[in-house]
Amino acid sequence: QVQLVESGGGLVQPGGSLRLSCAASGATLHYYAIGWFRQAPGKERAGVSCINSRSNSTFYLETVKGRFTISRDSAKNTVYLRMDSLKLEDTGAYYCAAEPTPVRGYYPPCSLRSSSPYDSWGQGTQVTVSS
Repeated sequence: QVQLVESGGGLVQPGGSLRLSCAASGATLHYYAIGWFRQAPGKERAGVSCINSRSNSTFYLETVKGRFTISRDSAKNTVYLRMDSLKLEDTGAYYCAAEPTPVRGYYPPCSLRSSSPYDSWGQGTQVTVSS
């Protein structure tokens, strides 16, 4: 099982930027798809972005597309979520999660529709966008 630790959250003004980090230990993220999810008070957890293993192809929630960028640093075994032009509605607890993928062969791309494929989760980091 891979262990994940998020960091980088905080209080930021609208229009500001933050970079969240998801540091992994216990396994290399080369073999895992990584998803970022967020949960605002009173709302369901929603997928924000994900990056596939090896190919590093990415997907984004429509409302963050063009503002958020997910990336992987294999040397640091870390996945990042760069968030620019932050809006009030971006406020929430952000979690990273890992989905194991086969070493070789076909597997579907990472999903933002459901959190069930992800079996390892970090503790979360709070992002608050407020003026």
